[in-house]
Amino acid sequence: MRALLIVNPNATTTTPAGRDRLAHALADRVGLTVAHTTHRGHAAELARSAHADGMDVIVAHGGDGTVNEIVNGLLGDSPDREPDPTIPLLAVVPGGSANVFARSLGIAADPMEATEQLRTLLAERTHRRIGLGHCAGRWFVFNAGLGLDAQVCEAIDLSRAGGRKVTTARYVRHAITQFFSSKRAEPALTLELPGRDPVSGVHYAFVSNSSPWTFLDTRPVHTNPGTSFETGLGIFAMTTTRVVPSLRVVRQLLARGGQPQSRYLLRVDDAPRARAVSSRPIGLQVDGDYLGLHREVDFVSVPAILDVVAPTPQFG
Repeated sequence: MRALLIVNPNATTTTPAGRDRLAHALADRVGLTVAHTTHRGHAAELARSAHADGMDVIVAHGGDGTVNEIVNGLLGDSPDREPDPTIPLLAVVPGGSANVFARSLGIAADPMEATEQLRTLLAERTHRRIGLGHCAGRWFVFNAGLGLDAQVCEAIDLSRAGGRKVTTARYVRHAITQFFSSKRAEPALTLELPGRDPVSGVHYAFVSNSSPWTFLDTRPVHTNPGTSFETGLGIFAMTTTRVVPSLRVVRQLLARGGQPQSRYLLRVDDAPRARAVSSRPIGLQVDGDYLGLHREVDFVSVPAILDVVAPTPQFG
């Protein structure tokens, strides 16, 4: 089995020593080639080359942004495609600040634990096929969003460009700041879902491809508990920014076994598609990557499109 290890050396929790241990641990399981990313989009370029070269596995060692680049490099920009059996398996060893995708797959958060887990999974040839989301010419592996979370991602990008370390506390501070700064704005979004009347007056919307939607350190945040890599998309849209009802929903998001519900909340856990139309340009993010302002976005669920090295999910 031939594998390419794609390392983002600038990812939050990667270190030279950790990268060396990872490469050494994998080298006795696979014929390993190591490549370090040097610029934005480089992981996508490396993934396309690995596919063309007939690699069996691509191992991503970085954050969710690195994973997203690799997936988009492998699958291209159109959701209208059939599964390709020649695409390499995707494996992930966490190296970023959140690592939502890896943790949602059941991969250990600690890089060395994840490495040992990966060695076992590769030896046993254990993998699963998952569905992905697609919007605005981009694939997303775990979430996308319009409005509030996109503004937070934009602020985090600016903070990172200024040399500040990305932490959970920084995410929370930016989220609180963006929430209160946007309270005076009129709701701009209308959501259209199959078999339902359009819902207008939406302030912000989260679109999930799995659950949890994100993590606050070790605590999972479940916007759509019924959404998984084997279902359609989860839609979570709020029609108020009033503090009290918003806090009630936040408490439900953080509760163990919580099922978020509110008369101000549109929630669907298994949607094949959704369309968002905005009365003014509004921010869009996919997997934490800010994609600028948009007026119309179509979200599509593409089932069983990618094979990943991960534990078999336990349902029920």
